[in-house]
Amino acid sequence: MPSDYDKEAYPEPPRQTPVVDKKTILPNPALIVSKLFYYSVDLPVSTFRDIVDSIRAKNRPVYYHQKFRRVPDLTECQEGDYVCYYEAEMQWRRDFKVDQEIVKMVQERMGACHQREGHSYEQNCVREIQLFNETTKNFLSRYGDLGAYGSGRKCLMKQKERMMAAQALNA
Repeated sequence: MPSDYDKEAYPEPPRQTPVVDKKTILPNPALIVSKLFYYSVDLPVSTFRDIVDSIRAKNRPVYYHQKFRRVPDLTECQEGDYVCYYEAEMQWRRDFKVDQEIVKMVQERMGACHQREGHSYEQNCVREIQLFNETTKNFLSRYGDLGAYGSGRKCLMKQKERMMAAQALNA
């Protein structure tokens, strides 16, 4: 910066914001309109919404934990009872999805233990590995060879064949 700059050309800004002197007696129309809007529209709407929100918070429906009653499986359905067949099929599909999620959670636990322990995971994650192997074995024994179009009826037939094979081995 040159040494001969003009201080008068660029004065320093004031240190404090100056107070605006009112020179009129009339009120500000923008202030009147904003207050009118606040008290006539905004305040009643906000109050109504707060009341509705407090009521809804008390009896809030929990939509993600829908509880279904257990229905009889296909072995307990009467012959020709198509409603019972349908309910049993839907129960089987829900059980299938629940079992899939259980396997995913156990697999995630095993993966987290694997990542946490590093190279020594085989020693330190024995319980998680054993639980994962047992869970996948049970899942595959129940749903393993059903294919893409698995159903409750196919699963029941697979279980029946497995029981007959076990009886044949014992006899």
